[in-house]
Amino acid sequence: MMNDEEVILVNFWSSPFGCRVKIAMEEKGIPYKYIEEDLFNKSSFLSAINPVHKKVPVLVHNHKPICESLNILEYVDEIWSDRSPRFLASDPHQRAQARFWANFIDRELYEASQKIYIGKGEEQVVGKNEVLRILKLVEGELGDKPFFGGDNLGLVDITLVPFYSRFYTWETFGKFSIEEECPGLMAWAKRCMQKESVAKSLPDPLKTYNFILELNKYYYKK
Repeated sequence: MMNDEEVILVNFWSSPFGCRVKIAMEEKGIPYKYIEEDLFNKSSFLSAINPVHKKVPVLVHNHKPICESLNILEYVDEIWSDRSPRFLASDPHQRAQARFWANFIDRELYEASQKIYIGKGEEQVVGKNEVLRILKLVEGELGDKPFFGGDNLGLVDITLVPFYSRFYTWETFGKFSIEEECPGLMAWAKRCMQKESVAKSLPDPLKTYNFILELNKYYYKK
């Protein structure tokens, strides 16, 4: 990377989407400046670099913003293609499959999981069942591979593993065990956590749980 290259990540600490970008940057060894955004009092800077959604994460590369986490992951993989590992395979079918599963996780898992800790009664049960359905489908895709990307973290691994920090929250609110329901996926998550890039990028599960508790109190008061 050129010495005069500027790379900035704008994020909020608990965002699983921002954690994806942190993992990607750590995996490739790309130095960057980190800016913590206050999502309850969004800055004018965030509005300027993401005027459409005003959401994190945003990667700013040489003063040019890139938004949406999956888009950022592919950008990072392409721009720094000389750095290992590559997040997408060279084979077109494997790339297409990885994009399919990453988009499936991105579209469905976060929204379903919110029902577990925001919903009540039947809605919470529906959320738990949806989350387990998604996780079991993804577990089936993993099969007996160490990682979705094979021997290294790939696009699907980096997309999914940040949610590991929320497993404790889902289990506590929903009163179920992901390890009992999806043992293969939990073994995969633990393998991921042995990688420094993942371990240093994910927030503490208990801190995440306490944050979501406070967030619920905030929204219920409104």
